[in-house]
Amino acid sequence: MKQLLNKLSNNQTLTKEEAKSALYDIATGKYDEVQTASFLTIFLMRKITAEELSGFKDAMLELANKVDFSDYNTIDLCGTGGDGKDTFNISTISAFLVAGAGEKVVKHGNYGVSSICGSSNVLEHLGLKFSNNADVLKNQLEKAGICILHAPLFHPAMKRVAPIRQSMGVKTFFNLLGPLINPASPNNHLLGVYSPEVAELYSQALSNSPVNYQIVHSIDGYDEISLTSDFIQFNKNGQSVDGPDYFGFRKQNPDDIIGGKTVPESAGLFHKILKGEGTLEQNRVVIANAALAINCIHQEKNISECIEEASESLYERKALKSFITLLNI
Repeated sequence: MKQLLNKLSNNQTLTKEEAKSALYDIATGKYDEVQTASFLTIFLMRKITAEELSGFKDAMLELANKVDFSDYNTIDLCGTGGDGKDTFNISTISAFLVAGAGEKVVKHGNYGVSSICGSSNVLEHLGLKFSNNADVLKNQLEKAGICILHAPLFHPAMKRVAPIRQSMGVKTFFNLLGPLINPASPNNHLLGVYSPEVAELYSQALSNSPVNYQIVHSIDGYDEISLTSDFIQFNKNGQSVDGPDYFGFRKQNPDDIIGGKTVPESAGLFHKILKGEGTLEQNRVVIANAALAINCIHQEKNISECIEEASESLYERKALKSFITLLNI
């Protein structure tokens, strides 16, 4: 590790293989907490390269407990976190809207690290028991249209690093890795990122991937479609900048999408919105994200059709039914 730290502190970058080896060694306990924290800290002070990101991703996937859903056309909706905005759990609610619309969602999630309340905190509080049993997950996917892949159950590497990340309390390159290391390898992916630079980095990393992807970043700093500003979107067809009117909505105030200050408060807000009882602004932001995910799967559809499907899923309680079914399996 000393050699790697010296190299990095001299503004040199790692090759893909060096990055893979370093993270593999961290994950398997070769280095102590101080060395690991030092390694993470260096990447807070300079940009990660596409080569390094690819190496870290490969190490995590090599160590992961994978699940095979290749019989389904699946999608994940996942953000990097680390935007410091403390919104309600937009991508998770949006995932249930997508499931309620008839798609198959394999949602990768975790407890909050740099945010007040991650998706796993909310879902666990509401009664969901996480599992890495392939049969259980397949049953959930078939009956509820969604299964939750709680990252610590699939990534033993995270167990070693989680306390260090928690102690640091800031975004690290693990925030970048989360959306890229879904153990089910979904066919489609809506990826939210916290900066334009990360959007570009993801685009480079995924350019040769067989996965259909949509990378989004709201220009005022959100790692999702916030409807509070214009947003950047990257896909295999290129890059564009669009506004809330892309979805037929108006610009919203950041205060409209703030989340709860505690896990119970966040869970209550989550359930309220999923029941279709959220504010107009809360409902619109989850509909927009769900619609873009549906459009990622079905690129032949226009966004208006996808908005209609997402809205129907929310207001006709199809998303709520998916959630209740998942809890009762």
